[in-house]
Amino acid sequence: MMRGGGGGPHGGWGSMINAPDERPQVTWELLRRVLTYARPYRGQIAAMLMIILLSTGLSLLAPLIMRDLIDYTIPSGDVQRLIGLALILLILPILSSVINITNRRFNARVGEGVTYDLRVALYSRLQRMSLRFFTNTRVGELMSRLNNDVVGAQNAISNTIVALITNTIQAIAMLIVMLGMEWRLTLLSVLIMPLFILAARLLAGRLRSIARAQMDANASMNAMMNETLNIGGALLVKLFGRRNQEVERFQQRASEVRNRGVDRAMWGSLLFAIIGLVSAVGTALVYGIGGYLAIQKAFTVGTIVAFGSYLGNLYGAFQQLTNAPVDFATSMVSFERVFEVIDLPAEIDDKPGAATLRQAQGELRFEDVSFKYDVGQKNLLNQVKRMGQIDTVTTALSGAVNDAKPKAGAPGMKGAESPSEIESAVRSQAREDALDAISFTVKPGQLVALVGPSGAGKTTLTYLIPRLYDPTGGCIRIDGHDLRDVSLDSLSEQIGMVTQESHLFHDTIRTNLLYARLNATQAELEAAARAANIHHFICELPKGYDTVVGERGYRLSGGEKQRLALARVILKDPRILVLDEATSSLDSESEALIQEALKHVMAGRTSIVIAHRLSTILAADLILVMDRGRIVESGKHHELLDRGGLYAHLYQTQFNRAASPVDAP
Repeated sequence: MMRGGGGGPHGGWGSMINAPDERPQVTWELLRRVLTYARPYRGQIAAMLMIILLSTGLSLLAPLIMRDLIDYTIPSGDVQRLIGLALILLILPILSSVINITNRRFNARVGEGVTYDLRVALYSRLQRMSLRFFTNTRVGELMSRLNNDVVGAQNAISNTIVALITNTIQAIAMLIVMLGMEWRLTLLSVLIMPLFILAARLLAGRLRSIARAQMDANASMNAMMNETLNIGGALLVKLFGRRNQEVERFQQRASEVRNRGVDRAMWGSLLFAIIGLVSAVGTALVYGIGGYLAIQKAFTVGTIVAFGSYLGNLYGAFQQLTNAPVDFATSMVSFERVFEVIDLPAEIDDKPGAATLRQAQGELRFEDVSFKYDVGQKNLLNQVKRMGQIDTVTTALSGAVNDAKPKAGAPGMKGAESPSEIESAVRSQAREDALDAISFTVKPGQLVALVGPSGAGKTTLTYLIPRLYDPTGGCIRIDGHDLRDVSLDSLSEQIGMVTQESHLFHDTIRTNLLYARLNATQAELEAAARAANIHHFICELPKGYDTVVGERGYRLSGGEKQRLALARVILKDPRILVLDEATSSLDSESEALIQEALKHVMAGRTSIVIAHRLSTILAADLILVMDRGRIVESGKHHELLDRGGLYAHLYQTQFNRAASPVDAP
């Protein structure tokens, strides 16, 4: 007999301890939207309901057969009837098992189907979100929406609703049968139930508090494991010799989880004991009074035995029903959290009738462009308190309060600049607007070098070209088209970007390169790798192009990762190249290889380069000097030197001193 959504072996204990103190509100609008996800599976759901009715009917037969055996068959000595009833008692559990397996299959198809639909809808929406959304949203929150909330939403359809219907049908059916058997004992059974429910509720509140404390402690322990056992955290622990301190810190958090687990087990046992005691009181009254009535010949002994069987099932069904509203409302909250993501508007999206950019010439024009990072919460996810998940804990190591709200001027809000750039700017770069009145034109095939103090806005400027952000003022044009009038997919095909920290997936070199062009041949892969001066290195690896690079390419050096990133861009063959030429942390051999590769990458392409090397600046057709979000100087190398302004200062303090044999004529 199916018993859905109980949450534990003893009826509704699991659901009671995990239920929130306040009951979430369920609106008709939300309920209608939830039902749209159940609509494709209405055939399976109808089959489940029919199976529930059949299962309930079968569950009512066994006590009636027992009554017949005790009252009529055995006293009458009817052996043939005895054999028939015994066979029925054997067949009933077999039929129930078949029915339960069939019902479970339908249940799983509905639940997993809803999970699939929700996850695909969520992931599809997230892929359309702007970079601002990801810089202001924790990865843990997104994983919770994709996993925990989706599963919670699935439970609403495949478990909670099914359990509610199942227990309602069972309770009604049993009450009808019990009233038909003996109305006095039925009334006595119903009068006991409030005491039973009250006892369970009182202790469930205490258990709920303990369970939440255990979940919080477990989340804190998980957060620490996540921070110290990933590749970066493990390396830091080893470099600073903090192994013993971290083990001690982990022991403290694990002991908290242990202690809360012991408390939960003890209080859970007490709850079960009280539930069993109250149930025993009801059973004792039924058998005591029923036995007396049987002695008085009011009804038979078989009736008492059958009644006792129904009584246990009735108590279990009612206990489930007392928690069903909270379980259902909690599942609906999971749907709300999923719908919140699906309903978020995409800040960067194609406008209706967006043009397709084909075979761009590569002319790029900034027309009075301004940009300000939005630090507000508009179009972002609401902060959600979830027990037992990493995204709700305080700071991972110190335990300080975690303020997840972004602050103006916080790291990452103004565009991260290269740590290799000059740190002592002519004046502070702190400001409200990241870019202010930027205007310049790049002809097809030209190389433009961006230079300036750290924080001047160079990276922010490059982020506007592939529409990772939209300008808050002014216009950016490619071949005369406003970027906002061009489809994102066609714009992406024309622009290639290599960031300072090249991201590689935890996969093979081949897969990472093919990300640029999925249908590229092996010959094209090798040609791109040769152009990036990385082919010979790949061939020397044990598995060649099938070598796994590790998490974020951690098995490769900085120069090797950058050359792979360049090979990936070469394979894409974009018309416009945006490049953060960060080579300051590389050895001279890697620098030379990358500089040689850059000649192949930039040849014949419009290139916007955040320049870190003198050789790139000398080769540039135009140098744009940025300071505090503005272009303060522009021209060629010697022209800017003669002016004696900011560029001349940067040249003397950074580029000239950083010059290496790679930069030599």
